[in-house]
Amino acid sequence: METDCSTPDTAAPETAAPAPLPAGTRLLHIGPHKTGTTAIQGALFAAKDAMAERGVAFPARTRHPMEAALAVCALPGMMGDTEPTEGHWQRLTELVRATGPRTSVISSEFFADAPDDETIARIAEDLGPGRVHVLITLRPLARIMPSQWQQYVQNGLRMGYEDWLDHMLRKAPYEKPNPSFWRRHRHDRLVERWARVVGPGNTTVVVVDDRDRDGLMRIFETLLGLPAGLLAPVPDTANRSLTLAETEMLRRLNMEFRGNGLPDELYSKLVRNGAVMHMKNACRPAADDARIVTPVWALEAAAGIGAEMAGRIAAMGVRLLGDPALLSALPPAVSGDADPDGPSDEPRIAPEVAAQALYGALAVAAEVPVRPAAGRTVHQTPSGELVRVLGHRALRRLRRK
Repeated sequence: METDCSTPDTAAPETAAPAPLPAGTRLLHIGPHKTGTTAIQGALFAAKDAMAERGVAFPARTRHPMEAALAVCALPGMMGDTEPTEGHWQRLTELVRATGPRTSVISSEFFADAPDDETIARIAEDLGPGRVHVLITLRPLARIMPSQWQQYVQNGLRMGYEDWLDHMLRKAPYEKPNPSFWRRHRHDRLVERWARVVGPGNTTVVVVDDRDRDGLMRIFETLLGLPAGLLAPVPDTANRSLTLAETEMLRRLNMEFRGNGLPDELYSKLVRNGAVMHMKNACRPAADDARIVTPVWALEAAAGIGAEMAGRIAAMGVRLLGDPALLSALPPAVSGDADPDGPSDEPRIAPEVAAQALYGALAVAAEVPVRPAAGRTVHQTPSGELVRVLGHRALRRLRRK
Protein backbone atom coordinates (compact mmCIF):
# COMPACT_ATOMS: atom_id res chain seq x y z
CA MET A 1 0.00 0.00 0.00
CA GLU A 2 1.08 3.55 -0.67
CA THR A 3 2.58 4.98 2.50
CA ASP A 4 3.76 8.35 3.71
CA CYS A 5 7.07 7.90 5.51
CA SER A 6 7.25 11.46 6.85
CA THR A 7 7.31 11.91 10.63
CA PRO A 8 5.51 15.17 11.44
CA ASP A 9 5.50 16.71 14.87
CA THR A 10 2.55 15.38 16.84
CA ALA A 11 0.36 17.02 19.42
CA ALA A 12 -0.62 15.23 22.60
CA PRO A 13 -4.24 14.03 22.73
CA GLU A 14 -6.64 15.49 25.27
CA THR A 15 -6.74 13.46 28.46
CA ALA A 16 -9.29 15.53 30.41
CA ALA A 17 -13.01 15.41 29.68
CA PRO A 18 -13.77 17.44 26.54
CA ALA A 19 -15.67 20.70 26.82
CA PRO A 20 -19.30 20.64 25.67
CA LEU A 21 -19.96 21.97 22.19
CA PRO A 22 -21.69 25.37 21.89
CA ALA A 23 -25.47 25.35 22.11
CA GLY A 24 -27.03 25.06 18.68
CA THR A 25 -24.28 22.85 17.22
CA ARG A 26 -25.18 20.22 14.63
CA LEU A 27 -23.04 17.30 15.79
CA LEU A 28 -22.46 15.08 12.74
CA HIS A 29 -21.08 11.63 13.55
CA ILE A 30 -19.71 10.07 10.35
CA GLY A 31 -18.34 6.80 11.70
CA PRO A 32 -16.64 5.22 9.81
CA HIS A 33 -18.01 1.67 9.77
CA LYS A 34 -17.17 -0.78 12.56
CA THR A 35 -16.23 1.89 15.12
CA GLY A 36 -19.22 1.62 17.48
CA THR A 37 -21.72 3.40 15.22
CA THR A 38 -24.63 1.00 15.69
CA ALA A 39 -24.32 1.08 19.48
CA ILE A 40 -24.27 4.88 19.54
CA GLN A 41 -27.19 5.16 17.12
CA GLY A 42 -29.25 2.76 19.21
CA ALA A 43 -28.49 4.64 22.42
CA LEU A 44 -29.27 8.05 20.89
CA PHE A 45 -32.57 6.86 19.41
CA ALA A 46 -33.64 5.22 22.68
CA ALA A 47 -32.85 8.44 24.61
CA LYS A 48 -34.26 10.94 22.08
CA ASP A 49 -37.17 11.99 24.32
CA ALA A 50 -34.93 12.41 27.37
CA MET A 51 -32.43 14.38 25.27
CA ALA A 52 -35.19 16.63 23.94
CA GLU A 53 -36.10 17.56 27.51
CA ARG A 54 -32.52 18.82 27.87
CA GLY A 55 -32.46 20.80 24.63
CA VAL A 56 -30.78 18.22 22.38
CA ALA A 57 -32.65 16.95 19.31
CA PHE A 58 -32.29 13.69 17.43
CA PRO A 59 -33.80 14.78 14.09
CA ALA A 60 -34.37 11.43 12.42
CA ARG A 61 -37.41 9.16 12.39
CA THR A 62 -35.32 6.00 12.59
CA ARG A 63 -32.23 4.93 14.50
CA HIS A 64 -30.05 5.25 11.41
CA PRO A 65 -30.92 7.59 8.50
CA MET A 66 -28.91 5.42 6.12
CA GLU A 67 -30.86 6.22 2.95
CA ALA A 68 -30.41 9.96 3.49
CA ALA A 69 -26.64 9.61 3.89
CA LEU A 70 -26.36 7.35 0.86
CA ALA A 71 -28.47 9.71 -1.23
CA VAL A 72 -26.43 12.84 -0.52
CA CYS A 73 -23.26 10.88 -1.25
CA ALA A 74 -24.78 9.63 -4.54
CA LEU A 75 -24.26 6.02 -3.50
CA PRO A 76 -26.47 2.97 -4.14
CA GLY A 77 -28.26 1.17 -1.36
CA MET A 78 -27.38 -2.22 0.04
CA MET A 79 -27.64 -5.02 -2.50
CA GLY A 80 -31.32 -5.38 -3.41
CA ASP A 81 -32.58 -2.73 -0.94
CA THR A 82 -34.57 0.42 -1.65
CA GLU A 83 -32.70 2.82 -3.90
CA PRO A 84 -31.80 6.03 -1.99
CA THR A 85 -33.23 9.21 -3.50
CA GLU A 86 -32.79 12.95 -3.08
CA GLY A 87 -36.09 12.88 -1.20
CA HIS A 88 -34.51 10.89 1.63
CA TRP A 89 -31.87 13.58 2.11
CA GLN A 90 -34.36 16.44 1.83
CA ARG A 91 -36.62 14.90 4.49
CA LEU A 92 -33.70 14.60 6.91
CA THR A 93 -32.54 18.18 6.36
CA GLU A 94 -36.11 19.41 6.91
CA LEU A 95 -36.17 17.64 10.27
CA VAL A 96 -32.81 19.18 11.15
CA ARG A 97 -33.98 22.69 10.24
CA ALA A 98 -37.10 22.15 12.36
CA THR A 99 -34.90 21.83 15.46
CA GLY A 100 -34.23 25.57 15.23
CA PRO A 101 -31.64 26.89 17.68
CA ARG A 102 -31.36 23.65 19.64
CA THR A 103 -28.33 21.38 19.55
CA SER A 104 -28.89 18.33 17.37
CA VAL A 105 -27.03 15.10 16.62
CA ILE A 106 -27.03 13.06 13.39
CA SER A 107 -25.18 9.76 12.99
CA SER A 108 -24.50 7.61 9.94
CA GLU A 109 -21.31 5.79 9.03
CA PHE A 110 -22.20 6.21 5.36
CA PHE A 111 -21.27 9.91 5.52
CA ALA A 112 -17.67 8.64 5.63
CA ASP A 113 -18.18 7.47 2.04
CA ALA A 114 -18.62 11.05 0.77
CA PRO A 115 -16.70 11.00 -2.53
CA ASP A 116 -15.28 14.54 -2.68
CA ASP A 117 -14.97 17.96 -1.06
CA GLU A 118 -18.02 19.26 -2.91
CA THR A 119 -20.23 16.59 -1.35
CA ILE A 120 -18.83 17.25 2.12
CA ALA A 121 -19.42 20.99 1.66
CA ARG A 122 -23.00 20.35 0.59
CA ILE A 123 -23.65 18.15 3.63
CA ALA A 124 -22.32 20.84 5.97
CA GLU A 125 -24.25 23.60 4.19
CA ASP A 126 -27.55 21.72 4.12
CA LEU A 127 -27.35 20.79 7.80
CA GLY A 128 -26.62 24.34 8.91
CA PRO A 129 -24.00 26.82 7.68
CA GLY A 130 -21.37 27.38 10.35
CA ARG A 131 -23.08 25.06 12.84
CA VAL A 132 -21.73 21.61 11.92
CA HIS A 133 -19.15 19.90 14.11
CA VAL A 134 -17.87 16.60 12.71
CA LEU A 135 -17.16 13.66 15.02
CA ILE A 136 -15.05 10.76 13.70
CA THR A 137 -14.63 7.57 15.72
CA LEU A 138 -11.65 5.30 15.06
CA ARG A 139 -10.60 1.77 16.03
CA PRO A 140 -7.47 -0.23 15.11
CA LEU A 141 -7.47 -1.75 11.64
CA ALA A 142 -6.68 -5.12 13.23
CA ARG A 143 -10.14 -5.08 14.80
CA ILE A 144 -11.91 -3.53 11.84
CA MET A 145 -10.69 -5.90 9.11
CA PRO A 146 -12.48 -9.13 10.15
CA SER A 147 -15.67 -7.24 11.00
CA GLN A 148 -15.67 -5.37 7.71
CA TRP A 149 -15.00 -8.54 5.70
CA GLN A 150 -17.94 -10.41 7.17
CA GLN A 151 -20.12 -7.33 6.61
CA TYR A 152 -19.12 -7.30 2.95
CA VAL A 153 -20.04 -11.00 2.80
CA GLN A 154 -23.47 -10.09 4.15
CA ASN A 155 -23.83 -7.83 1.13
CA GLY A 156 -22.87 -10.49 -1.40
CA LEU A 157 -19.04 -10.78 -1.31
CA ARG A 158 -17.78 -14.21 -2.43
CA MET A 159 -14.06 -13.87 -1.62
CA GLY A 160 -12.50 -15.70 1.34
CA TYR A 161 -10.92 -13.75 4.19
CA GLU A 162 -7.23 -14.36 3.51
CA ASP A 163 -7.68 -13.77 -0.22
CA TRP A 164 -9.53 -10.53 0.63
CA LEU A 165 -6.71 -9.44 2.97
CA ASP A 166 -4.19 -10.15 0.23
CA HIS A 167 -6.09 -7.85 -2.15
CA MET A 168 -6.56 -5.09 0.44
CA LEU A 169 -2.96 -5.10 1.74
CA ARG A 170 -0.72 -6.45 -1.01
CA LYS A 171 -2.29 -5.87 -4.43
CA ALA A 172 -2.11 -2.29 -5.66
CA PRO A 173 -4.17 -0.19 -6.13
CA TYR A 174 -5.94 -1.99 -3.23
CA GLU A 175 -9.42 -1.28 -4.64
CA LYS A 176 -10.73 -4.75 -5.47
CA PRO A 177 -13.08 -6.24 -4.57
CA ASN A 178 -14.22 -3.44 -2.21
CA PRO A 179 -13.11 0.08 -3.18
CA SER A 180 -15.03 1.48 -0.22
CA PHE A 181 -12.68 -0.14 2.33
CA TRP A 182 -9.78 2.27 2.12
CA ARG A 183 -12.11 5.18 1.38
CA ARG A 184 -13.50 4.54 4.86
CA HIS A 185 -10.52 3.16 6.70
CA ARG A 186 -7.52 5.13 5.51
CA HIS A 187 -8.41 7.20 8.55
CA ASP A 188 -5.82 9.94 8.17
CA ARG A 189 -7.16 10.81 4.73
CA LEU A 190 -10.74 10.59 5.97
CA VAL A 191 -10.01 13.10 8.76
CA GLU A 192 -8.06 15.29 6.35
CA ARG A 193 -10.94 15.47 3.84
CA TRP A 194 -13.52 16.53 6.39
CA ALA A 195 -11.24 18.91 8.33
CA ARG A 196 -10.26 20.59 5.08
CA VAL A 197 -13.90 21.51 4.45
CA VAL A 198 -15.38 22.15 7.92
CA GLY A 199 -12.09 23.27 9.54
CA PRO A 200 -9.85 21.51 12.10
CA GLY A 201 -11.53 23.44 14.91
CA ASN A 202 -14.87 21.89 13.94
CA THR A 203 -13.52 18.33 13.85
CA THR A 204 -13.18 15.93 16.77
CA VAL A 205 -11.50 12.53 16.44
CA VAL A 206 -12.13 9.88 19.09
CA VAL A 207 -9.88 6.82 19.34
CA VAL A 208 -12.19 4.19 20.80
CA ASP A 209 -10.74 2.05 23.59
CA ASP A 210 -12.48 -1.33 23.46
CA ARG A 211 -11.51 -1.95 27.10
CA ASP A 212 -13.85 0.88 28.15
CA ARG A 213 -17.21 -0.37 26.92
CA ASP A 214 -19.14 2.79 27.81
CA GLY A 215 -16.40 5.31 27.09
CA LEU A 216 -17.84 6.41 23.75
CA MET A 217 -21.28 6.95 25.31
CA ARG A 218 -19.72 9.24 27.93
CA ILE A 219 -17.92 11.29 25.26
CA PHE A 220 -21.17 11.86 23.36
CA GLU A 221 -22.88 12.91 26.60
CA THR A 222 -20.13 15.39 27.40
CA LEU A 223 -20.01 16.93 23.93
CA LEU A 224 -23.81 17.30 23.89
CA GLY A 225 -24.01 18.65 27.44
CA LEU A 226 -26.04 15.69 28.68
CA PRO A 227 -25.88 14.16 32.17
CA ALA A 228 -23.69 11.09 32.62
CA GLY A 229 -25.56 7.83 32.20
CA LEU A 230 -28.32 9.20 29.97
CA LEU A 231 -27.04 7.19 27.01
CA ALA A 232 -27.09 3.44 27.59
CA PRO A 233 -26.42 0.44 25.35
CA VAL A 234 -29.48 -1.10 23.73
CA PRO A 235 -29.35 -4.90 23.23
CA ASP A 236 -29.31 -5.67 19.51
CA THR A 237 -28.74 -9.28 18.53
CA ALA A 238 -29.32 -8.40 14.87
CA ASN A 239 -26.10 -6.37 14.93
CA ARG A 240 -23.85 -9.14 16.20
CA SER A 241 -20.99 -10.25 14.02
CA LEU A 242 -21.15 -13.61 12.27
CA THR A 243 -18.90 -16.45 13.34
CA LEU A 244 -16.40 -17.88 10.87
CA ALA A 245 -18.67 -20.83 10.11
CA GLU A 246 -21.72 -18.59 9.62
CA THR A 247 -19.76 -16.27 7.35
CA GLU A 248 -18.38 -19.15 5.31
CA MET A 249 -21.87 -20.63 4.91
CA LEU A 250 -23.14 -17.29 3.68
CA ARG A 251 -20.15 -16.73 1.40
CA ARG A 252 -20.73 -20.07 -0.31
CA LEU A 253 -24.42 -19.31 -0.59
CA ASN A 254 -23.41 -16.06 -2.30
CA MET A 255 -21.45 -18.09 -4.84
CA GLU A 256 -24.48 -20.26 -5.58
CA PHE A 257 -26.79 -17.26 -5.67
CA ARG A 258 -24.65 -15.39 -8.19
CA GLY A 259 -23.99 -18.54 -10.19
CA ASN A 260 -27.71 -19.07 -10.68
CA GLY A 261 -28.27 -15.49 -11.85
CA LEU A 262 -30.91 -14.56 -9.27
CA PRO A 263 -31.88 -10.88 -8.85
CA ASP A 264 -30.46 -8.64 -6.12
CA GLU A 265 -33.91 -7.91 -4.70
CA LEU A 266 -34.28 -11.55 -3.79
CA TYR A 267 -30.92 -11.51 -2.01
CA SER A 268 -32.09 -8.63 0.15
CA LYS A 269 -35.42 -10.27 0.99
CA LEU A 270 -34.50 -13.93 1.33
CA VAL A 271 -30.87 -13.91 2.40
CA ARG A 272 -29.85 -10.73 4.24
CA ASN A 273 -33.25 -9.87 5.76
CA GLY A 274 -34.49 -13.46 5.91
CA ALA A 275 -31.87 -16.13 6.54
CA VAL A 276 -29.14 -13.96 8.09
CA MET A 277 -31.42 -11.79 10.21
CA HIS A 278 -33.28 -14.77 11.67
CA MET A 279 -30.02 -16.65 12.30
CA LYS A 280 -28.58 -13.68 14.20
CA ASN A 281 -31.70 -13.27 16.33
CA ALA A 282 -32.23 -16.96 17.06
CA CYS A 283 -28.67 -18.21 17.59
CA ARG A 284 -26.12 -17.08 20.14
CA PRO A 285 -22.53 -17.98 19.23
CA ALA A 286 -20.90 -20.51 21.56
CA ALA A 287 -17.64 -19.77 23.33
CA ASP A 288 -15.82 -22.45 21.31
CA ASP A 289 -17.10 -21.33 17.89
CA ALA A 290 -14.27 -20.69 15.45
CA ARG A 291 -13.38 -17.01 15.21
CA ILE A 292 -12.37 -15.09 12.14
CA VAL A 293 -8.60 -15.09 12.69
CA THR A 294 -6.37 -12.54 10.98
CA PRO A 295 -2.94 -13.94 10.04
CA VAL A 296 0.09 -12.32 11.68
CA TRP A 297 1.43 -10.81 8.45
CA ALA A 298 -1.83 -8.87 8.00
CA LEU A 299 -1.91 -7.75 11.65
CA GLU A 300 1.63 -6.40 11.36
CA ALA A 301 0.81 -4.61 8.11
CA ALA A 302 -2.30 -3.08 9.72
CA ALA A 303 -0.27 -1.94 12.74
CA GLY A 304 2.24 -0.20 10.51
CA ILE A 305 -0.50 1.63 8.62
CA GLY A 306 -2.17 2.50 11.93
CA ALA A 307 1.00 4.09 13.31
CA GLU A 308 1.40 6.18 10.18
CA MET A 309 -2.23 7.31 10.29
CA ALA A 310 -2.04 8.21 13.98
CA GLY A 311 1.01 10.42 13.39
CA ARG A 312 -0.62 12.30 10.53
CA ILE A 313 -3.92 12.82 12.36
CA ALA A 314 -2.17 14.20 15.44
CA ALA A 315 -0.51 16.84 13.26
CA MET A 316 -3.74 18.13 11.66
CA GLY A 317 -4.88 20.45 14.43
CA VAL A 318 -8.15 18.60 15.08
CA ARG A 319 -9.33 17.83 18.61
CA LEU A 320 -8.04 14.33 19.39
CA LEU A 321 -9.59 12.34 22.23
CA GLY A 322 -8.18 9.02 23.37
CA ASP A 323 -4.84 7.32 22.87
CA PRO A 324 -3.69 7.30 19.21
CA ALA A 325 -1.17 4.57 20.06
CA LEU A 326 -4.12 2.16 20.15
CA LEU A 327 -4.39 2.48 16.37
CA SER A 328 -1.12 0.58 15.94
CA ALA A 329 -1.37 -1.83 18.87
CA LEU A 330 -1.05 -5.52 18.03
CA PRO A 331 -3.47 -7.97 19.68
CA PRO A 332 -1.81 -9.84 22.58
CA ALA A 333 -1.99 -13.19 20.77
CA VAL A 334 0.48 -12.01 18.13
CA SER A 335 3.34 -12.13 20.60
CA GLY A 336 2.25 -15.54 21.88
CA ASP A 337 1.12 -18.71 20.19
CA ALA A 338 -0.85 -17.30 17.27
CA ASP A 339 -0.91 -19.36 14.10
CA PRO A 340 0.89 -17.21 11.50
CA ASP A 341 -1.25 -18.63 8.71
CA GLY A 342 -4.62 -18.43 10.46
CA PRO A 343 -6.96 -21.35 11.25
CA SER A 344 -6.32 -24.69 9.53
CA ASP A 345 -9.56 -26.55 10.33
CA GLU A 346 -12.53 -26.25 8.01
CA PRO A 347 -15.28 -24.33 9.86
CA ARG A 348 -18.43 -26.38 10.38
CA ILE A 349 -21.85 -24.85 10.79
CA ALA A 350 -23.98 -26.24 13.62
CA PRO A 351 -27.18 -27.98 12.43
CA GLU A 352 -29.34 -25.66 14.54
CA VAL A 353 -27.72 -22.56 13.01
CA ALA A 354 -28.23 -23.89 9.48
CA ALA A 355 -31.85 -24.76 10.30
CA GLN A 356 -32.54 -21.27 11.65
CA ALA A 357 -31.01 -19.66 8.58
CA LEU A 358 -33.08 -21.86 6.28
CA TYR A 359 -36.21 -21.13 8.28
CA GLY A 360 -35.60 -17.40 8.02
CA ALA A 361 -35.47 -17.62 4.23
CA LEU A 362 -38.51 -19.89 4.06
CA ALA A 363 -40.51 -17.59 6.34
CA VAL A 364 -40.01 -14.76 3.90
CA ALA A 365 -40.85 -16.94 0.91
CA ALA A 366 -43.83 -18.61 2.62
CA GLU A 367 -46.68 -19.90 0.48
CA VAL A 368 -44.63 -19.79 -2.72
CA PRO A 369 -45.41 -23.02 -4.64
CA VAL A 370 -42.57 -24.84 -6.34
CA ARG A 371 -43.71 -26.93 -9.35
CA PRO A 372 -40.89 -28.90 -11.00
CA ALA A 373 -41.04 -29.96 -14.63
CA ALA A 374 -43.57 -32.66 -15.53
CA GLY A 375 -42.44 -36.20 -14.81
CA ARG A 376 -39.95 -35.23 -12.06
CA THR A 377 -40.38 -35.09 -8.31
CA VAL A 378 -38.92 -32.29 -6.23
CA HIS A 379 -36.11 -34.60 -5.11
CA GLN A 380 -35.28 -35.44 -8.73
CA THR A 381 -35.02 -31.80 -9.75
CA PRO A 382 -31.50 -30.25 -9.68
CA SER A 383 -30.98 -27.90 -6.76
CA GLY A 384 -30.03 -25.01 -9.03
CA GLU A 385 -33.34 -25.30 -10.88
CA LEU A 386 -35.29 -25.47 -7.64
CA VAL A 387 -33.53 -22.35 -6.40
CA ARG A 388 -34.32 -20.50 -9.60
CA VAL A 389 -38.00 -21.53 -9.54
CA LEU A 390 -38.42 -20.60 -5.89
CA GLY A 391 -36.50 -17.36 -6.33
CA HIS A 392 -38.39 -16.06 -9.34
CA ARG A 393 -41.78 -16.96 -7.90
CA ALA A 394 -40.95 -15.38 -4.56
CA LEU A 395 -39.85 -12.25 -6.39
CA ARG A 396 -43.14 -12.05 -8.30
CA ARG A 397 -45.07 -12.45 -5.06
CA LEU A 398 -43.04 -9.73 -3.35
CA ARG A 399 -43.63 -7.37 -6.25
CA ARG A 400 -47.38 -7.99 -6.12
CA LYS A 401 -47.37 -7.13 -2.42
